[in-house]
Amino acid sequence: MEVQVESAGGLLRRLHVTIPADRFEREFGERMKRFASRARVPGFRPGKAPLKMIQQQYGADARNDAVSELVRTTWPQALDQSKIQPASQPNFQVTAEAVGQPLTYVASFDVYPDITLGDLSTLSLTRPQVEVTDADVERLIENLRKSRRTLAVVERGAQKGDVVALDFEGKLDGEAFQGGKSENAAIEIGERRFLPDLEDGLIGRSAGETFDVEVNFPADYRNETLAGKKTVFTVNLKDVREPRLPEIDEEFLQAHGIEEGGEPALRVKCREALETERNKAVSARLKREVMEQLHDMHPIDVPSGLVAEEVERMRGETANRIGANNPAQKMKPEQLRAMLPAEMFEPAAKRRVALGLLVGEIINARNVQFDPARVEAALANIAADFEDPSEVVQMYQQRQDLMQGLRSVVIEEQVVEALVAGAKVTDEPMSLEDLLKSQNQAQPA
Repeated sequence: MEVQVESAGGLLRRLHVTIPADRFEREFGERMKRFASRARVPGFRPGKAPLKMIQQQYGADARNDAVSELVRTTWPQALDQSKIQPASQPNFQVTAEAVGQPLTYVASFDVYPDITLGDLSTLSLTRPQVEVTDADVERLIENLRKSRRTLAVVERGAQKGDVVALDFEGKLDGEAFQGGKSENAAIEIGERRFLPDLEDGLIGRSAGETFDVEVNFPADYRNETLAGKKTVFTVNLKDVREPRLPEIDEEFLQAHGIEEGGEPALRVKCREALETERNKAVSARLKREVMEQLHDMHPIDVPSGLVAEEVERMRGETANRIGANNPAQKMKPEQLRAMLPAEMFEPAAKRRVALGLLVGEIINARNVQFDPARVEAALANIAADFEDPSEVVQMYQQRQDLMQGLRSVVIEEQVVEALVAGAKVTDEPMSLEDLLKSQNQAQPA
């Protein structure tokens, strides 16, 4: 068997494989014998029909089977002979398949890029220094109380913090516009989930009133026909409800897992939860900085096949988030591709693939071995969020794909920690609120 390697530009390689004519003919002959042994030809007993007649009827099928079998069995040998490691599944093209002549085919695929790591000690990182304060704990407790609040109807003018029910209709130059009308809308005054002028115009108004509110749309409003325009909303205020927070009593404490120790125990639990959240956010921020600088430091070509696989993975993640894979309304693959075209994901997919290759190179260069104890701890943390942790642990342990994914996450964390340890790190004082806000706004690394 003859194998020639062609570099087709970038990471694309073509393997030209030639299989000797006698081997192709033997494989074809074996296929023909099988067809002849079971062929049913009118006027002849099974297996007794003339070979020429069998060839006329089954020759094309026998040739196709022989070609498929030879490509399948010789492809690994050709790879071994060429000493090339593909980064993606190959595309095969048979270029000659006449029985009695050599069989030739071309396999096209991407290879992994050659990566030369830069000086990773030049990484310059900013590490937030965040103290969990009493005010942070109070804010969390207040949020816990708000999550269990009740709403009581009040006979007074609406105030900031009240929840009101209303009908409204907006008009621009006296004409109603699309999206400007709603019935039984609920607005929590001060949350700024509606137009600020509309929310502010509700303050002091009582249930049963009908009135107009002048609303100025922001200049950068997403609807260009309304951006920067002055409108008038006619409002029918139906009721005003005042939020009432529960007392921190025995029932409230038990609802948050506090059986003993009363309110002080709740504060301790809240502080511990906030410290855990802080530690995760600091780690995530450092990881994001490391990955950004690692990516910027190493501009590399990425295999198109791996990018395509990552695009499909990201499309699937997005489809799950928006419910497009819901069995009740699952979309066909072509519909999903039309709604979520590859172009949406390709830049992020290329970045993910590049970072995966760079992290893999660091793992090999520094001989990083994943820590089994950390894998167990990570699994325990995941399971702790479920009602039956042991069931989750068992599920992971029975699924190699889940365990491999967990090991990948852990070893990536180890790589990041090693890079942080060798980098120039500047500590930056920051409030917990600002840290968490920046974390929510940040894109995943």
